[in-house]
Amino acid sequence: MRTQFFSVLALTLGCLSQVQAEVAVQPDFQQDQFTGKWYSIALGSNAHWFKDKKQVMKMCTTVVMTTEDGDLDVTSTYPKLNECETRKSLFVRTEQPGRFLYTSPRSGNRHDVRVVETNYDEYALLYAKEQNTKKLTMVTLYGRSKELSPELREKFTQLALAEGLGNEDILFLPSTGKWENWEREPDRPQVSSSRDCHVGFIMGSPASCLLGQRAAIHKQFSGPFPLVP
Repeated sequence: MRTQFFSVLALTLGCLSQVQAEVAVQPDFQQDQFTGKWYSIALGSNAHWFKDKKQVMKMCTTVVMTTEDGDLDVTSTYPKLNECETRKSLFVRTEQPGRFLYTSPRSGNRHDVRVVETNYDEYALLYAKEQNTKKLTMVTLYGRSKELSPELREKFTQLALAEGLGNEDILFLPSTGKWENWEREPDRPQVSSSRDCHVGFIMGSPASCLLGQRAAIHKQFSGPFPLVP
C-alpha cells in the first residue's frame, strides 16, 4: 500500500512538473501588431554553435511580415565583407495565435516557436524548443529600438534561467553601428551563406548574427535563414 502511494505521488509530481514547464504564449496575440522591424537585443541558447560563436555575434535587424497564408516571413540583415547580408525564414502558424513551427532547411529539424510576451511597440520575448530531442532551447529578446530598459533586460534573463539556461548561455548582443539602420536598395548586392547566422525568432532570433566568414554575393533579397542548425 505504501509503495502504491509513493508511486501515485511520483506520477502526480511528474505531471505537475510537466505543467509547470509549459511555456506560455502572449495572451490575445495580435499578429498584425507584431509585424515590422525589430532589433535583436539578446540571445540565450544551449546550442553548441552558440557557445562556439557567441564571441563574434552582433546585433542585427529583423523584419517580420505576414504571408498570404497567414504565416510569418522573417528576414534578418547584418553586415559582412562591407556588404549587407540577409537571411529569410518562415514561421508557420498553428491553431494557437502566437505559436509557430519552424523547420530548418539544413537539418530538417522542427522547432516550436512561441511569442512569450510582447507589448508590440517596445519589446518581444521569444522562445523556441527543438521538437525531436527536446534538448535545444533558445530564448530571444527583440526591441523596436536598440536600447531597452534594465527591467526588460532582466525579464529576458529570468526567462532564460527559468528555461534551464545558465548565465554563460546568455549574450546581450553588441551594436554593429550604421548597419542596423541599413535600408535595402533595389540594385544593392546581397550576401548569402548558409551557416553563419542564426535567428532566435526564435524569430531566433530575431536574430543573432555572425561576422567575418566567407560568403558569395547575390543580387537577390533571399536565401535560407536557419533559426538554429
